Amino acid sequence: MRRETQNLLLLLLGGALLKIALGGSYLRYVKPALFPWLVVAGAVMIGLSIFAIVRDIRAGGAGQHEHNSRSPWMLLLPVFAIFLIAPPALGSDSVTRDRMAAPAAPRESLFPDLPPEQAPLLSVSEFVTRAIWDGSGALNGRPVRLQGFVVHLTPGTTQLARMRISCCAADAAPVKVELAAPQQAAELPADTWIEVTGRLRPGSATEVNDYVPTLDTILIRPIPAPQDTYEY
Repeated sequence: MRRETQNLLLLLLGGALLKIALGGSYLRYVKPALFPWLVVAGAVMIGLSIFAIVRDIRAGGAGQHEHNSRSPWMLLLPVFAIFLIAPPALGSDSVTRDRMAAPAAPRESLFPDLPPEQAPLLSVSEFVTRAIWDGSGALNGRPVRLQGFVVHLTPGTTQLARMRISCCAADAAPVKVELAAPQQAAELPADTWIEVTGRLRPGSATEVNDYVPTLDTILIRPIPAPQDTYEY
């Protein structure tokens, strides 16, 4: 690979990294805590490429190792793809292709009190974890609000789901809640974002149904998709 190609590739990679970081689309790939590292990595790559380009210009142009192979330019294709095509966040298709295991929470976990409002907004991960592991019955009969996207598994079966990641989108796993009497959501297209108000059906999360709790719905309303679609 010629030095000019190396420098151009490094410059474009750094630019692509800064583009997805500063443009906010990095949330489709990694968790928010990694944002500073993405910016630093992109800036360093751009700085190194500019330094190498200036050095070669001052040296009268390097690149004696020229080859006829076009394969180095193929390395630029993923970079152009980042600039031109922004892949969507993981959604209902990822849920239907995966099966959720029980959340890895120890049985002796102690949960804080629920927020005092009448129908507190909980993350789907917290709701599912409490439904499985909280033996105090704090959720029993308590209205809560959950936000997520619609998943249609079979006719008459609709779920609310979120994708949960530990580090990046590569380790994403679905967190799901079965919607009882889901007529309001049944007509909504898959991946529609909704807020559901409802009550946990006690004892509904079991090994038989992959620990997916059932929510007896009270109200379902569509909402805009959040900027960060993942839970952590």
